[in-house]
Amino acid sequence: MNKSNQRKFRRLIRLINWYPPYLFSGIKVVDYADDFSSFKTKLKITWYNRNLMGTAFGGSLYSMCDPFFMFIIITQLSDEYIVWDKTASIEFVKPGKGTVYAEFKLSPEQISDIKEAVDRDGKGVFEFPCEVKDGNGNIIAKLQKGVYVRRKDLVKPKA
Repeated sequence: MNKSNQRKFRRLIRLINWYPPYLFSGIKVVDYADDFSSFKTKLKITWYNRNLMGTAFGGSLYSMCDPFFMFIIITQLSDEYIVWDKTASIEFVKPGKGTVYAEFKLSPEQISDIKEAVDRDGKGVFEFPCEVKDGNGNIIAKLQKGVYVRRKDLVKPKA
């Protein structure tokens, strides 16, 4: 990632905690690697993000995990690639109470594998598991995120 894009992305990450869907859901990015290869989010359960049972609203649990694998891939690949969230599934394991956390990390080897596959095949959808845990490490929800990656030079120009 060039320095200009790195500055823009660093600013985006600083501002994401003020993004209304995150701000009003109680979601915060609490940590990230300097090279954007990992992120950690938290969701503090409050009166405005509880469901009827008094536990974490499922949409908030999903939202705290939504864009981060896509962010990691965008920052780790060059501008020659298009990256989009493609699929997602969530399994609610236990009621979320108190504060819950999620971590997202891709290794340099995983990024290299994605790049090799896309360079070979032109595009691909890559699946990544994620877990939302409470402060004691108990699993609250399990997610599976699918991220679409395509080489820009394979996109047909509009007529």
